[in-house]
Amino acid sequence: AMKTPISRIHRNLAWNCIFWAAASVAATGGNAHAAEKEEMIYLTHAAVLDASGENFSPDSCIVVVGGRIAQVGACSSVLAPTGATTVDLTGLHVLPGLIDLHSHLLLHPYNEAKWDDQVLRESIEIRTIRATVAARKTLEAGFTTLRDLGTEGAGFADVALRDAIASNLIPGPRVFASTRAIVATGCYGPSGFDPRWDMPKGAQVADGVDGVRRAVREQVAAGADWIKFYADYRRNGSETTVTFSQAEMDAIVDEAHSAGLPVAAHATIEDGIRRAVLAGVQTIEHGYGASDEVLKMMHDRGVFLCPTLTAIEMTSTKFAGWKRRTPEPEALSRARDLIQRALRAGVTITNGSDVGVFAHGDNARELELMVEFGMTPREAIRAATTIAAKVLRKDNELGRIERGYLADFVAVRGDPLENISHTRDVVLVIKDGKVVVDHRSKP
Repeated sequence: AMKTPISRIHRNLAWNCIFWAAASVAATGGNAHAAEKEEMIYLTHAAVLDASGENFSPDSCIVVVGGRIAQVGACSSVLAPTGATTVDLTGLHVLPGLIDLHSHLLLHPYNEAKWDDQVLRESIEIRTIRATVAARKTLEAGFTTLRDLGTEGAGFADVALRDAIASNLIPGPRVFASTRAIVATGCYGPSGFDPRWDMPKGAQVADGVDGVRRAVREQVAAGADWIKFYADYRRNGSETTVTFSQAEMDAIVDEAHSAGLPVAAHATIEDGIRRAVLAGVQTIEHGYGASDEVLKMMHDRGVFLCPTLTAIEMTSTKFAGWKRRTPEPEALSRARDLIQRALRAGVTITNGSDVGVFAHGDNARELELMVEFGMTPREAIRAATTIAAKVLRKDNELGRIERGYLADFVAVRGDPLENISHTRDVVLVIKDGKVVVDHRSKP
């Protein structure tokens, strides 16, 4: 919502009060509980990405109080608080903690184990344990927030991961969980088995208006932050087709919105994307088959595109690292074309990599591909910060380095506005005002 001048004044006054109260506690040796609650960090002499995301401001300082930004600006104008922990960031570039909106913490790369084997052969327990390692690697890569778009047969384990991270039981990014995802009968895997056997699926099967409403309600009750459904998919290994009727998609979105939850749609072909957009989803995942007409519809209705370019690169090159075949695979050419047409249509592109299909911690590859396919480094960084925060409805807390926002930062060597690959060279990560990764002593 648009902030009025009065509300901005009130917010600034509130943060001034918090800052000086915390400084007073630290200076006078207040009780241990209060001091811990209002822990202060003083970040000095960094190049900090400004709130607009346009430029890095040199020799900037940031004061963090109780997990939020209390001051940010030129070091000459920022008051150093008494008792704060000083973190010298000379020579580093600081940007908001990065956000990946299409992740699968409960998957690991398909060249390690096929998707079917992960769903059918690996226990939920081992998958969850492995996911804790994936969460740590993600955080170490500078991604402080994830939207996890489906446990792929691991039930509601993403909710447990989210809550364990939030409770500081394990290190990891802030997680927005979508639990099981929703699919139509015969329209998801594992498939191809003797029809006598009812094999477990990688998502929740539901049919009909009443059936999909029930599935949404069950996922909401289990703790979902988002609802995801598959608008199209392959039927028993055949060509991709639309899987839900318009009435079913409408019901999924209506039920989710009734519960206050947004909706993401896996949609790759024209009819699937169109139906999902008409139903009122917030994001289209993949979207490679979108026509110019459908892209215009997405623009007009404010639907975000989450293109998952890295997953396409990895699957089309059969996991041969980042070394591509020549010529470029057809799937990548379609993805490149989609990005360029979406930019011309004015569709808002957000960052989501489909990590889990490839190695956790390699999330920054998505930003590199965005730039390679026609976006500027600034646009790619916005896709992973301010725009991603808006998708999550957290744009008043995440995605910017601004007073009052949550203190999520990543410090890198080199200017990523000049070379997006500098987002890989992570030196320091702060999440919720706490230093969780610190490689400053390493060359």
